[in-house]
Parts: sequence; C-alpha cells; structure tokens
Amino acid sequence: MNYYFTGLLILAFTILAFFVEPAYPRNEYLNEYGVRCGEMEISTERRDTDYNYSDGSTNEQQGIRFTYRKYLGTDCKTSKENVAIKQQLELMKMCGRVNANPSLANNSNFNLLVSKCRGVNPARDNTRPNDSKSLWDDMKDDYKKENPELNLMGDKFIEPSKSKLKIPPKDYILPLPKPKNED
Repeated sequence: MNYYFTGLLILAFTILAFFVEPAYPRNEYLNEYGVRCGEMEISTERRDTDYNYSDGSTNEQQGIRFTYRKYLGTDCKTSKENVAIKQQLELMKMCGRVNANPSLANNSNFNLLVSKCRGVNPARDNTRPNDSKSLWDDMKDDYKKENPELNLMGDKFIEPSKSKLKIPPKDYILPLPKPKNED
C-alpha cells in the first residue's frame, strides 16, 4: 500500500477545509438567474516559434484581441425588467414584516432594507372569516350536517374507543419490572 498517496490525500483535504465555505440558502427572488446581456473580453497573446530549418530562424508574434459575446434568449432590457419585478414582488411580500418591526430601523445593518420598505403598506386579506375557521372547516361542517351517518377522517369529535384497554389514572404507580435471575 502506498502511504505517501494516502498522506497526500489527507493533507489535501485538510488544506481544502480551510478554504471551503458552507453553502448558505439564498432568496431566489433576489437572484438574477444568470441574467447577462453580453461580455466584453480583452486579451493579449504572444507566440514564439522556432524554426529548425537550415538557417534556424525564430518568429515572434504579438497581438491583442477584443471579444464580445452576445447571449441568445430574451433581450437585455426584458431580462433586467424581469429581475426588477421579482425583487419588487419579494419586497411587497416582506415589507409588512419589516415595517412592523421598529428595531430594524435602529439597526444600521438594515438601513437599505428599511429605506426600500419605507412607505410600502401591503393590503391585508379581509376575506378570512372572523371566527378564524378556514373555508375547508366550514365546508366540512356543512357536509357533516348533511350526512350525519358518515364518519370522516380527521373529525374533531372522536368517538369513544371500542378497545377494552383502559388508561390508568394520573396518580397510578406502575409496578417495577421483575429482576433477572442470573444463574
């Protein structure tokens, strides 16, 4: 077995542990989804060529290259608008929480977020019933009234169990287990 290779692998993993950072979740609404309109690249190049013909001459070439890449798909303006709309939708969703927490305004780490949410008051959903029951619960209650003979799964009124086992009272002391006979 080659212990040098194993030691080299352990050393490589130890060095990598210092440079690798954990992957943190990110909000996909605030991501740009790789929106790139195009890339401009400038590069220089130098070539040295040796010829081994009868005179042994050398040839040097130097050049500069400009490259522009245009990506296919939607145009740049539409892509940037889509990213802006996604960010605005996320702000509209979250600004209610930001504005409801006054401690964020006093924290300098959240200055940009507080400034973006200033003046955004999301409309409240007033379609929920006052008794805080869901529409599903109302529909289920109506169905139970129309069909009293049916037992539905997840009923809030659970019938008594037909089991012969009884639950002991709270102050009941359970017997200790029998000791094992070690022969």
